[in-house]
Amino acid sequence: MAMSLSHRKRVFAPGFTLMEVLVAITVLAIGLLALASLVASMTAGTARARYMSLAAMLTSEKLEDLNRWPANDPYVAVTSGSTAGSLTSDVVQNVTVNDVTNDVNYFDEMLLSATEGAVSETVSGLDNSGNKTYMTTNHQPDGTIVTSASSSTTVPPSTIVFKRRWLIEKDAPATGVRRITVLVTLENQFVQPPVSFQMSMVRP
Repeated sequence: MAMSLSHRKRVFAPGFTLMEVLVAITVLAIGLLALASLVASMTAGTARARYMSLAAMLTSEKLEDLNRWPANDPYVAVTSGSTAGSLTSDVVQNVTVNDVTNDVNYFDEMLLSATEGAVSETVSGLDNSGNKTYMTTNHQPDGTIVTSASSSTTVPPSTIVFKRRWLIEKDAPATGVRRITVLVTLENQFVQPPVSFQMSMVRP
């Protein structure tokens, strides 16, 4: 009888069964997967917020640039129809003001990259012959700024590329003024859904 009692004690001794261990591992794995998903989501959200902030800055910069031109300058004049430019395609229009004709492009690209502490900003445009040109501004760590122009450019893999397009509407929202709308879109495909930012201003 005594042997039976000791045997029963050994059978029901406290501890974990294999099933309990498997359940605990499963619960832990689910928790770790949820945590990894949360971290990935936060990282993607932080990156998206950074690109959205850059897009907003570039939109504001272009609006300020377009606001400084005189009202009768070809770059902000609407001489044919009620609009100039486009938000959906790259548009180049022939604009004549005071017997002076210019090819005006209503789009550009901004290429932003950082190498060895310097920040490089490249803006695409068109010269007087309609050829694509690139103006690069390098901001050095010591505070100096170096600007150069070229007819071609190389795009490093880490470069962030934004497309800017703008539309100028004559007599909108009221007669005698024009509404200028700028749309900035991130061209890099690694951010989904695509980042875009749009802003408008009204000027004479």
